Amino acid sequence: MNQPHFLITRVAAVGPRRLAIAFGDGFEAEVDLGDVIERHPSLARLRQRKIFAAVAPDEWRRGVVFAGDDALSLASDNLRALAVEQGGGCSHQQLIAWMHRHGLSLDQAAQALGLSRRMLAYYRSGEKPIPRTVALAMRGWEALHARGRAA
Repeated sequence: MNQPHFLITRVAAVGPRRLAIAFGDGFEAEVDLGDVIERHPSLARLRQRKIFAAVAPDEWRRGVVFAGDDALSLASDNLRALAVEQGGGCSHQQLIAWMHRHGLSLDQAAQALGLSRRMLAYYRSGEKPIPRTVALAMRGWEALHARGRAA
């Protein structure tokens, strides 16, 4: 499964708890890992600048590893989703969570959003970026259905 949108071509620490990442499909972003490091005790050592600065792609380019320690690794799909969300976009992980939260199959979610099943599958896999209109449709659908449950 070598999806270029999840293969890391370049990564560098550009500040305390901040990475610049480039992916195989040309997407580049900076991602702030401050909240992730604080929420996960297993990543506490990343608070040390020297360890955080020693970041590199893992051997398969499907994640990053810090200071050569596999216990200090993060998956590329999670990093990309976080970068998209921090940039104000909607990530594939948010779409997956929305579908799960409402118990929607791919077909049901596609119908709810007025999309083809295939296009929604592209968005869900992260292969194509989720347009703002789709993110807004998710929110609108959720608001309509929350009102129905409250009545």
